[in-house]
Amino acid sequence: MILICLIVSQQRVSEWWTHLWLNEGFASWIEYLCVDHCFPEYDIWTQFVSADYTRALELDALDSSHPIEVNVGHPSEVDEIFDAISYSKGASVIRMLHHYTGDEDFRKGMNAYLLKFQHKNASTEDLWDCLEQASGKPIAAVMSSWTKQMGFPIIEVDQEQQGDDRILKISQKKFCASGPHDGEDCPSWMVPISVCTSDDPKCTKLKVLLDRPDTTITLSGVAPDQWVKINPGTVGFYRIQYSSSMLESLLPGVRDLTLQPVDRLGLQNDLFSLSRAGMISTVEVLKLMEAFVNEPNYTVWSDLSCNLGVLSSLLSHTDFHEEIQEFIRDLFTPIGLELGWDCKPGEGHLDALLRGLVLGKLGKAGHKPTLEEARRRFRDHVEGKQNLPADLRSPVYVTVLKHGDSATLETMLKLHKQADMQEEKNRIERVLGAISAPDLIQKVLSFALSEDVRPQDTVSVIGGVAGSSKQGRKAAWKFVRDNWEELYNRYQAGFLISRLIKLTVDGFAIDKMAAEVKSFFESHPAPAAERTVQQCCENILLNVAWLKRDADDIQQYLLQRKKPPSEPQPPPTPSSPTPPPPLPL
Repeated sequence: MILICLIVSQQRVSEWWTHLWLNEGFASWIEYLCVDHCFPEYDIWTQFVSADYTRALELDALDSSHPIEVNVGHPSEVDEIFDAISYSKGASVIRMLHHYTGDEDFRKGMNAYLLKFQHKNASTEDLWDCLEQASGKPIAAVMSSWTKQMGFPIIEVDQEQQGDDRILKISQKKFCASGPHDGEDCPSWMVPISVCTSDDPKCTKLKVLLDRPDTTITLSGVAPDQWVKINPGTVGFYRIQYSSSMLESLLPGVRDLTLQPVDRLGLQNDLFSLSRAGMISTVEVLKLMEAFVNEPNYTVWSDLSCNLGVLSSLLSHTDFHEEIQEFIRDLFTPIGLELGWDCKPGEGHLDALLRGLVLGKLGKAGHKPTLEEARRRFRDHVEGKQNLPADLRSPVYVTVLKHGDSATLETMLKLHKQADMQEEKNRIERVLGAISAPDLIQKVLSFALSEDVRPQDTVSVIGGVAGSSKQGRKAAWKFVRDNWEELYNRYQAGFLISRLIKLTVDGFAIDKMAAEVKSFFESHPAPAAERTVQQCCENILLNVAWLKRDADDIQQYLLQRKKPPSEPQPPPTPSSPTPPPPLPL
């Protein structure tokens, strides 16, 4: 299988840019397939869901997305389709196709495809024909709904118990970042649906093809106390909205880890996306996050951490930002205490990654014991007493910088200058933006354009500043505008110009900023980043709506968590009866 995959990666060439995804989507999928085959202990498909699948869902929910097969009329339009749709969504729908087709038939179809087109160019339809002949399934009809139209569905699920049978009511509609799309022109997909239960979470109990707006399916032999999970393995490219009772029944599977890691991740990520779209309250997501108290999996924590980072950035526009930092400290402290600072015998590489993630999160959030230990280890590292292990450098650096002063920044810049490995230089460049003081933020931004930073790494430094705080975001955007000519001359022909724009402005949640960003790029056009500018403006307005809709509820929930439980009041005794209410005036 690995040999076939490598041949596919090397020999398949699309006949025109419209079919770019055949090259890039397949290559992305095969990266993970090969690693899973050679190193199953890496749990690489869970990492795929966090790194590629959810990233593609996020982008594809925007009105400014595009189909996998996007019409390219001129080579100048090519740069914009080298994005998460071609790569990550492409890989995700191929993974879904592989699961739907079955491994054996998928191999047969790929073998036929390779032999037929080994010295030719090929189109998407050529691949579908070969897989359809091998499997006997309607591959072309199914996959055309995924490659020729942008977006994806949200699958709404409800249930009822009838004796020993569980009746599931399933429907689909287009999911948008601003909420589900309703109306007569609503597109639909042919959706491979799979189902598992708590009786055997690793085994798919039923597979159906949802080829209409809604359907009802029956699961036999499912007891009332069993939970039901749609899309086990998080393979299907869609979001899920469970009824309240179904979601409530899945929460124990999160706490006791009977849900598989990839499914715990998918459940949390779906709810977070639904909250941003206004389909549920963000408070419900915070309650779910607290159920991850026993979570041991690095990738699950990584995805949860990213979503909390988005929420923290959103709430930086409020006066209760400290409350979300306290929530983060409370959530990450138990796993931080369990992991400690030093590696233990028998640990794998994912444990080391998790330790760095957790300590970095606690340090940035101001967890005092973590801050004190980070400062001690940083001091020993600088003085040459004990070098920091590579796994701990980023979390220690970001912690001391976030709560540091000018001396801390000077020390970090000195370490950057002394570093003899580019890896260490890049590590330092990515975290310099964590510094908090306004004058030091300006110093970091000036450093980004200095000769000490390679041109291709400048974007990381500016992005680090923009992502660190409300002040950093404002300063980075002003810096980009003030230095636009130099930055554009550097990156105009590549993907870095799009990345620079996204990192700088995507986190704003102020109405006027969308208009400001749009106006700036109308007068300073960047042809290779037009779609990125549209997506950033859309994201800013989505953030504004999200904050307006949920800010009060989030604040109330976070403040309520801080209140000590009230003392129970004794009931009144017969000798001191409750006085009657006053008479009306």
